[in-house]
Amino acid sequence: MLMKEYRICMPLTVEEYQIGQLYMISKHSHEQSERGEGVEVVQNEPYEDPQHGAGQFTEKRIYVNNKLPSWARAVVPKIFYVTEKAWNYYPYTVTGNCSFLPKFSIHIETKYENNKGNNDNIFGSEPRDEETEVCFVDIGYDEIPERHYKKSEDLRYFTSKKTNRGCLQEGWINTQEPIMCSYKLVTVKFEVWGLQTRVEQFVHKVIRDVLLLGHRQAFAWVDEWIDMTMEEVREYERTTQEATNLKIGSFPPTISISDTPLPSSSRSGPNSAPSTPLSTEAPEFLSVPKERPRKKSAPETLTLPDPGRRDSIFNGGCLPSTSHKTPSTS
Repeated sequence: MLMKEYRICMPLTVEEYQIGQLYMISKHSHEQSERGEGVEVVQNEPYEDPQHGAGQFTEKRIYVNNKLPSWARAVVPKIFYVTEKAWNYYPYTVTGNCSFLPKFSIHIETKYENNKGNNDNIFGSEPRDEETEVCFVDIGYDEIPERHYKKSEDLRYFTSKKTNRGCLQEGWINTQEPIMCSYKLVTVKFEVWGLQTRVEQFVHKVIRDVLLLGHRQAFAWVDEWIDMTMEEVREYERTTQEATNLKIGSFPPTISISDTPLPSSSRSGPNSAPSTPLSTEAPEFLSVPKERPRKKSAPETLTLPDPGRRDSIFNGGCLPSTSHKTPSTS
């Protein structure tokens, strides 16, 4: 298990970011999706928790394969996706990811506060575990994957016309008003001997890149969403999600990832934030086959569905690539 706490400051207030977050996630998912790859929204509806109150539950399928590194593709089937479930009780959210891979999970707790990222006890009354690495993410000056770089989203040069905020200078976190911080406690587990450290470090690298890009875009797009009401951003979210699902294409899953039903408001919730169910049993196609007579005409093979056939049952996917240095600007 590898746990890190990410802190991402923004030149916004927590109240403003509630709208900006919803807008950014919808637009970002649409931009990063194409046929067979990206983020498909399965459920998005209100949810009531006895401890945290009214919130929103979402379930997404993140199609993962083509952009995995070669060493990762060697240990996973050719086609699969990851399920993401999130409970948003803003300014507190909890997100869990699971896949059919046994003993693999991602859990993220998020809290938002109007400060510079200096709250060391935000996730509990006890002092933070010294083994948990704190990673400050600078949306203005940290490097992003080269393929995601856009000069219009480079916050060193961007100024919002509606808020007059922007052109972030070195050390902007110490001088910016208003300012808020997204605190994200991320736990990655991949309990497979020989691969655990490498996979957990890789997943954290991907998560950090996604957080950096998403928060950069949330502010770079501020003039698009700053005047929206909650009703307007929910309508934008709905229409964009429909367009994204059509863009990806709907295919019945080859592999059943989670049969856990969505908790309803009539059920009594847990005392703490919901956790993501994860089966530790390997699927049948990964189990060792029983002894059977071997055909002499050909070796035994494992055949996956052919993505080229319309009658095949399959899915595809994507995951951000590794980071490159931000291109220099003239």
